[in-house]
Amino acid sequence: MGIAPMPLLRAENIYKEFTPDTALQSKVSVLKGINFELCTGEVVSIVGVSGSGKSTLLHILGTLDVPTRGKVFYNEKDIALLRDKELMQLRNLEIGFVFQFHHLLPEFTALENVMIPSMIAGTTMKLALQRATLLLEEVGLSQRLHHKPHKLSGGEQQRVAIARALINAPRIVFADEPTGNLDSENSEQVQELFFRFNRERNQTFVIVTHNELFAQKCSRVLRIADGQIAAP
Repeated sequence: MGIAPMPLLRAENIYKEFTPDTALQSKVSVLKGINFELCTGEVVSIVGVSGSGKSTLLHILGTLDVPTRGKVFYNEKDIALLRDKELMQLRNLEIGFVFQFHHLLPEFTALENVMIPSMIAGTTMKLALQRATLLLEEVGLSQRLHHKPHKLSGGEQQRVAIARALINAPRIVFADEPTGNLDSENSEQVQELFFRFNRERNQTFVIVTHNELFAQKCSRVLRIADGQIAAP
């Protein structure tokens, strides 16, 4: 009998509450006891109606937010115990992010935007340039390296964002509605990039999406309802 692989990421009993602006309202419970494990090489989609807590869970798993109660472990290390510098290094080197709105820096070219996380990590300019160029070629943007974001289409900007997320070869890429702002053709292209990087690099993805067809293509679907994981 084989030994089950150790999860790359593990969340235990995650609760998240928000305190409203007025004292007349009670606290809002968004997540209510989420348990989740992620293994290397998985492509997991998180689905649910608006307001169900999908993005909140993604942000907690990706260390962008902290739970009200519960713990998140990365390689069996409690994230809450990491010092600020260690947490910054984890986000920069081990985790990549892709959002619905690309968050590219408008004053920089596509190539420069992709290079930035690598430069922050201490990579030399020469190596960062080589890596960014190769990644942009892989996502089909070899002719657009020196274009600034306003000269790129929405689909092209999202492909730059994917290349930027991958520049430091992260263990996990978290994507929050990565096709939510794209037409059907560009959405298909972005989806195929995720699955291609998974096939060719064993890249692990966690993807929040409203696109049910996209979600069903993933290796596992996590359905959130009323702040909890719903039965399959």
